[in-house]
Amino acid sequence: MSDLDFSSTSPMKPAAEPAAPPPPPVYNAAVAMEFFKSAGKPESFEAGAVLFSEDDKGGLFKSPKMYVLILGEIEMIAQKQVIGGVRAGETFGEMAVIAQAARTATARAKTQCTVIGLDEKQFQQALQHKPEFALMLMSIMNNRLRSTITRLRASGSLHAGVAGESAIFDKKLLAGLVNLMSGQEPVLYPAGKVIMQEGTGGAFMYVVLEGKVAISIKGGLVARAGAGGVFGEMALVDQSTRAATAVAETDCKLLAINRIAFLHLVKTSPAFGASLLAGLAERAKDMAVRNK
Repeated sequence: MSDLDFSSTSPMKPAAEPAAPPPPPVYNAAVAMEFFKSAGKPESFEAGAVLFSEDDKGGLFKSPKMYVLILGEIEMIAQKQVIGGVRAGETFGEMAVIAQAARTATARAKTQCTVIGLDEKQFQQALQHKPEFALMLMSIMNNRLRSTITRLRASGSLHAGVAGESAIFDKKLLAGLVNLMSGQEPVLYPAGKVIMQEGTGGAFMYVVLEGKVAISIKGGLVARAGAGGVFGEMALVDQSTRAATAVAETDCKLLAINRIAFLHLVKTSPAFGASLLAGLAERAKDMAVRNK
């Protein structure tokens, strides 16, 4: 996503404290249909046809696709067991495109069906026309991520694995974001300072400009955010309580973004939404590994 650029978006005035936010975004099949139609074309599959297979990683000549189902019914199969289904208007397979991840299930046509599929290039093209769709995908991925965290807590596997360091924005994208938020002073946190607390309400998401932040859940370290890293966005997407605690591991300089500014950025800057989606997808991948 290094070719994404914030510079085409006109500067915005940063808001102070957010006003009463609108209801959290919910899935809208009509919006999803329009998004997919903006960059893809319908294709049909006979009953029994496999659209993609579990553990498929794609390849040099085979780009993975995400889909929206127009007509028919799709069944999702993992380890030879049917684990769910897809109804008309619903999307599926997005993780393989957003996170370049191996498929976690097989998608098979239960009946004759019609779908529209988008590969990564088409997905980015569609985002340029309808960037607000990123918010809907974030909501879907947030729900999945919170469910995974709940399962990991129950199984005692939440803190398994290595707490890697994430950077959602590269230097170019980070500079573009700072430019868009010009006029808003960065916030400074000394090493050891708690930035946000698990279980509390969240008014801001944070982008790390300098330093390193430790992210923990139930007292156990699960991730780190370095320069270009992002945390706290989940609470802005679904307006739920914080899923994790963030502590400044070193002296930090952060850009705080409230929900009004967050929604504005998602709806007007495809690069911002695409970057956050990629970050959520990487986080989901990490949690899925812990779940194995």
